[in-house]
Amino acid sequence: MVIYSQMQVTREKVASTDTFYFGVSFGGQTPQEAKILIDRVKNQTNLFLINSHPLMTNETELTEVCDYAYQANLNFIVYFQFISRIVYPWHQMWLDMAQQRWGDKFLGVHFMDEFGGKQIDTREPVTNASTYSDAANQFIYNITASSSMIDAKNKKISTFTSDYALYWWDYLGGYDTVFAELGWGINSTQQIALCRGAANMQGKDWGAIIVWTYNDPPYLASAQEIYADMMSAYNAGAKYILVFDYPTYPPENPYGILSEEHLAAMAQFWNYTTHNPRENDGVIPGDVALVLPRDYGWGMRHNQYITNDRIWGLWLEDEKAPLIRDSIVKLIGKYGLQLDIIYEDERFDFSNKYSKVFFWNSTDIYCMSETGVL
Repeated sequence: MVIYSQMQVTREKVASTDTFYFGVSFGGQTPQEAKILIDRVKNQTNLFLINSHPLMTNETELTEVCDYAYQANLNFIVYFQFISRIVYPWHQMWLDMAQQRWGDKFLGVHFMDEFGGKQIDTREPVTNASTYSDAANQFIYNITASSSMIDAKNKKISTFTSDYALYWWDYLGGYDTVFAELGWGINSTQQIALCRGAANMQGKDWGAIIVWTYNDPPYLASAQEIYADMMSAYNAGAKYILVFDYPTYPPENPYGILSEEHLAAMAQFWNYTTHNPRENDGVIPGDVALVLPRDYGWGMRHNQYITNDRIWGLWLEDEKAPLIRDSIVKLIGKYGLQLDIIYEDERFDFSNKYSKVFFWNSTDIYCMSETGVL
């Protein structure tokens, strides 16, 4: 049995209509694999992300899996690497059909995932920029002007993506919901603070997806660790929580990389959320803000693998980076999940949204010890 110690912090009530989705991101190859997983998780989840490239390219098989998820009373999101107009022209009519065929069980389309992370790690799509603001503007334009975003907006279909960096600009590009990736050895509280902060300021929804911790088997962290991440995201108010499931490991496992221990942790989490709805227990409010410089698109990762992350993928860390990193460590130490990380931007007024506001170079932060004690 997985054991989780509840955080003792001030909570705020959420609306009685609080909607919460929990499920699996299926990365398998065939409809049969998807059906096996749906049958295994349908009583302990309410969301299925069909995150499969083979299914994205096969209209008949994608429809078959969506029908099966619908019959299992699951909400679902479909993954398209891009919403095609030429290579897979059936995407266009299929999306029109989806809204009519499955109604509100079809939640929307997940596309162009990890746009921010790819920018940081591979310098795509922005390959050259004169300033941080120039990079930000190019990055946003590449999302808003994409045919995928244009088609989704024209069809009034909700848009989703997953990312591990640059959430603020993902939202500015037009995404309705971003899933913060929890894993990769990155501090989960920091990822939640960045994603929730961007969503809160811009009036969007946010979620979390538990991804790989290791690049080799067993890929996922332990059942106890993923349970703790799910609980953190739930307590922080995530509307969506998913567990990434790809590839198959070991070869004979019909449930991808999800072990029986992982599945048991997911069942325990589902049971907890069912018996502890947030309209009763509330959420940990993001009522403390750390404000970073405008357009400061820093990857912000720091672990045993990454000691010098890039800014917009184009510049090495500058003189602000160590101060910001220290500020985040100290504020998380003091406020934990109460922290939102946001950016200076005159389009969004944070003056009345937070009970405490710290700027990245605030002397108040430097007076804190590593444990957050003044």
